Amino acid sequence: MDDIVTLSVGGGGRGFQKFLNSLILKELGNPILNNLGDSSYMTIDGEIAFTTDSFVVEPEFFPDGDIGKLSVCGTCNDLAVSGAVPLYLSLSFIISEGYKMEDLEKIVSSIKQTSEEIGVKIVCGDTKVIPRMGKPQIFINSAGIGKVIRSLNDYKNIKVGDRVIITSDIGRHGISMMLVREGIDAVIESDCCLLYEVIKNLDYKYIHFARDATRGGVAAVLNEIVSMGEFGFEIEESTIPIEDRVKYYCEFFGYDPLHIANEGVAVIILDKDYADDALSLIRETKYGKKAAIVGEVVEKKRVILNTSIGGKRYVEMPLGEILPRIC
Repeated sequence: MDDIVTLSVGGGGRGFQKFLNSLILKELGNPILNNLGDSSYMTIDGEIAFTTDSFVVEPEFFPDGDIGKLSVCGTCNDLAVSGAVPLYLSLSFIISEGYKMEDLEKIVSSIKQTSEEIGVKIVCGDTKVIPRMGKPQIFINSAGIGKVIRSLNDYKNIKVGDRVIITSDIGRHGISMMLVREGIDAVIESDCCLLYEVIKNLDYKYIHFARDATRGGVAAVLNEIVSMGEFGFEIEESTIPIEDRVKYYCEFFGYDPLHIANEGVAVIILDKDYADDALSLIRETKYGKKAAIVGEVVEKKRVILNTSIGGKRYVEMPLGEILPRIC
């Protein structure tokens, strides 16, 4: 293949066929995708969950991740916290002319590795190449289908007294992206990971709600939930898992860690009598070792943080985009 992506890659002719066969099918091929029809055919028994997401992260490579890994994790995580087993993904590229083919190959390899880790199949997709305008870029759109075990997105299931678990330390992805963009000589790895691996061993009948804390962080998730019900949350600051380095940069730049985006953190609301058992199971997983019970559902319709110095404050919904293009 050429050293860079050219308009012919998206043109449907020989350039596209070469790209398709030598990269996409070579790395991601499977019996469903290899048929190359206008649609793919799958048979799933029972209820399905269906989601879609787009990825415009800048830069596209970051510590312990890239836009390829992010596209698989992000889409599969939406299915996982909805109570579904991720099964199938679509994958579409929008690429600027002039993008390095070497970088595209790395991204496709990352997609392969991440999809194989969870066992999800890429079953359809598309590629469009647009004329170069400034720095060559790549965007990815993905849609996902999963088989529902039990819906975890029903606000009516949440009860006063339920416990709140955060499945890992917060803020790493957003701060990792900020350090790379600003050229700060420090490396913090993104938390980008597959959340299904974290929650699949839990007893879903005791989980009342789940959501991944991406843009807007934990604060956005909790406030969104409060807006949909007649209850609130009381969170203990001292129990919130956060790396010292992430905390340092949040304090230095004036960020609230609860507002910072994550790509591998779920907020799980569950029965108080199951919380300790669930926490133990989550901590046994590769990506859940820092999980913690951080609070509970209360009657007052606000998100209240009990601070580590003995005070209280309201946790508000973030205003605007704190760190744009982090996913």
